Formats: sequence, C-alpha cells, structure tokens
Amino acid sequence: MANRERNKKILLELLKQPDNSRCADCGAPDPDWASYKVGVFVCLNCSGIHRSLSSRVKSIKLDFWEDELVEFMKSNGNARVRTLYEKAVPVYYYRPRQNDCVVLRDQWIRAKYERMEFTGEIQYPPVAYTIGYYEGMLWKKGKDNAQFLKRKFVLSDREFTLTYYNKENESKGPKAIIAIKDLNATFQPEKIGHPHGLQLTYQEDDHTRNLYVYHESPQEIVSWYNAIRAARYAYLKTAYPTGNDDEVNLIPKITRNYLKEGYMEKTGPLQKEAFKKRWFILDSQNRKLLYFKGQLDAEELGAIFIGTETKGYSVKECVPKYARGNKWNCGVMVETPDRQFILMCEKEREQKEWMDALKQVMSRPMAPQDYTIEANIKYKR
Repeated sequence: MANRERNKKILLELLKQPDNSRCADCGAPDPDWASYKVGVFVCLNCSGIHRSLSSRVKSIKLDFWEDELVEFMKSNGNARVRTLYEKAVPVYYYRPRQNDCVVLRDQWIRAKYERMEFTGEIQYPPVAYTIGYYEGMLWKKGKDNAQFLKRKFVLSDREFTLTYYNKENESKGPKAIIAIKDLNATFQPEKIGHPHGLQLTYQEDDHTRNLYVYHESPQEIVSWYNAIRAARYAYLKTAYPTGNDDEVNLIPKITRNYLKEGYMEKTGPLQKEAFKKRWFILDSQNRKLLYFKGQLDAEELGAIFIGTETKGYSVKECVPKYARGNKWNCGVMVETPDRQFILMCEKEREQKEWMDALKQVMSRPMAPQDYTIEANIKYKR
C-alpha cells in the first residue's frame, strides 16, 4: 500500500526543481496541482482546463497519490514534457502568462495536449495564415453604437495590411485598410463584454483608433490573434533586419498589453475648465497616455507623451486650484515641457497605481523613435 506522507514528500521535492516550480502552462509560481496524464505540474486555474480535457489531475497536497503515479511524475516533469509538446512552437505564437484571460490559456493548453500542434509531427500551424494570408468573419462593434455586426476581415502579411468590409458584397470595396505597421491586438473580454473580445488598435491620420471584435469560437479568435502576431512578426523582420527574437528585441514589439487603463477626470489647459470623465490608456511602448470619451470609443480625444524626467516630464500628487465639476478628489499632475495636465482619480489606490505606472515609463530611457512620436503629438496640438 502506498505511503501517503512519503509520496507527498517526494512530490514536494519534485516541485523544488526549477522547471517544476512554475506552472507548465502559464508560468504561475508554486503550482500545487499535477496532470498525471501528461506528467506536468500546474496551477489551480490551469488544472481546471486540464480537467475539462478529461486529463487526470490531482492536488499535490490534498489528494492521495499511488506509488505508480508518483513514479510517472518522477520520470516526466515540466522540462521533459515541454521538449515533446512544445518542440515546434512558432516564435510569434503567444505563450500565455498567469494573468492572461481564460481563452488564451485554454487554447494554449488545448493546442499543446489535445490537438498536439507543436510536437513537430504535423505541419504547424494547421491554419491558412502560415502562408501569410488569413480571412474570415468577425463580429465588429459599430463606431457609433453598441451593436455588433458580422464583417469580413482579410489579413495579408505580403501587403502588411488588415482589411475589413462593411458588407459581405466586396464589390463596393473595403471599409478600411489598416497597416500592420501600427496594428496592436489585445484581449479585452471584460471591456467588450464577451469572453473572446479582442481590441484592435491602429493609427489613422496621426490619431489612435480602436476596433472591437469577437468570434463565437475560442479557437478561431485565438487563431486570429496569432495570425496578427505572425503578420506583425513578418513586418518587424523587414523593419528591423538585424533584430533578434529575444525578450528585449522583436518579440515584445509584436503585440503588447497596455500598462494601465481606467477612468480619470480631466480638466482643460487653463485648469479652470470643468472636469470631465475620460477613459485613459497608458501605452508604455509608445510612451503615450491616450484618453477617450468612453472605454469603447473608436477614436482618441487626445494623447499625452510621457518622456523622461531629464527631459522635463514628471508626475506627482496634487490638489487642483480650481475644482469644478469633479466628483473625485485624488489628484495627479502630469507635467510636460509644454503643459501641466491635472487628472482626478476616484480612490487613493488608483491614484497610486497611475503614478507608479507613469513613473515606470518615465524611468525608461527614450529610444530614437520616441522623439518622432513626441514631435507628432506636439504637432497635433
């Protein structure tokens, strides 16, 4: 009969190995579950996805482990299993992290263990965008209303464009042709109100524009996301021919999540105007603090460039001299060489989070392309 405490001790020792000390699927620290079908240690959230695949999972600390299952875990583990199931992951394919949305983690796990897309035994990815072309129907939010309508989208990494049509009849031509150069995709299920909600952001006439889309199929929306990443990667390889596929070079530029989003109140340049509630997005890669009338608006109202302290940029708490129309009292002053921006947060916690996020951007040295972004924002004013 298996010795319960002995087996538990063996498993806890296995968890101390560097590769086993983080979830095999999302990288969360200190996983305390395991799939004894494939032999990996996973976190609680990923264990639920494994269970939905009819994969056999147990708690390391709470469940009883038979001797043969412990031996199976000893002979496998995260590092060894990864060499099989992640043998041929494309460099542009997004590997979800601990705090990523459910659909990304779910489809990563299914792609690895259910569809076995990365073992190298089948040509991956088994979808059309491997040839640089991907098309399909997505539900898109209307510009001036909350209604989602089905629209055709076509992605081409030969032309570096994403095109969409207002009607299924293509004879009238596309509604918009978006350059891959400026395109960013980020999952926003809570904001969009759909578990597969995707936000597409791009530049048009020096303004930031948003499209909000989803697909009923989780596999299809993640395929679209990785298709966009594949096209972005192809573009970056031409734009930065000497770039490397590492964490400090090309890979982080493919797509990115925004450093912080949320509502703040904003007054005008004289600081005497009434405060108005606006939705703010901090795009740390482009050093922009964008603001919109609402969180699902298609076009920005304005942008604040966030430079470095040595260039005259700073952020600090403040109490506005003229407070008119504001409902919130936790002030943030963003100072640029040309202007002070007074913003109000609802709670002290949000005030601190915004200040910490802005200081994080300000502490990073400016790259050559940042000066162009700064100049464009000043020109727009």
